[in-house]
Amino acid sequence: MTASPHVIFDRVSFSYGDRSVIPELILALSERRVGLIGSNGSGKSSLLRLIHGLAQPTGGTVTTVGLNTKTDRKKIPSRVGFLFQDPDRQIIFPTVGEEIAFGFEEQGMTRQEARREALAWLSRYGKSHWLERGVQELSEGQKQLVCLISVIALQPGLILLDEPFASLDLRTRLAFARQLEALPQPLIMASHDLDFLARFDRILWLENGRIHADGPPEEVLAAYDAAARAQPEIIP
Repeated sequence: MTASPHVIFDRVSFSYGDRSVIPELILALSERRVGLIGSNGSGKSSLLRLIHGLAQPTGGTVTTVGLNTKTDRKKIPSRVGFLFQDPDRQIIFPTVGEEIAFGFEEQGMTRQEARREALAWLSRYGKSHWLERGVQELSEGQKQLVCLISVIALQPGLILLDEPFASLDLRTRLAFARQLEALPQPLIMASHDLDFLARFDRILWLENGRIHADGPPEEVLAAYDAAARAQPEIIP
């Protein structure tokens, strides 16, 4: 039995100013793990932003976890988590506890209740001692973990990730990958880490805002790798 789609693009187009970023796109995503690959500027981030409602389509309709991203835009943040590439773009509070508690307060909890929830979630990851810690004292990997905890603590139905390994060293990346693999929620992730994406259920290869290839990782990743090796980037 096929699962209901988490995301539906119904003849969606997206332009930034006078530039067409995504031409008309028809797409349905129902797999538990979906990876997005492609060169820089291929449309991966734009696709994720459209799914979350952070960007609105120029034409067509995006439906995410049953919500229209235009008419139901205010409901989406509580149902869909988004992890950005740069944690400094996502973190807005000076301490770890405040950052994680914020989402609970937005859901209607008192400050004391939200703080208790934040501490409970930090404790699950063995980081209860971070509650009062200043965010700027953390490494990039630690900041990314704070962002992940902030997202999953609200128990969204879907999690979007935009190049979450980009600023991490190898050891931190491997540890962070284990955290992601353990999550029960469906993930849609843009990444250049082909080894990690090889364990996903479906891969979309984007070029110039269009789907160049769509299928299982063993097929799409192999074709992408072969194309990259055939046309190596020239460093000036």
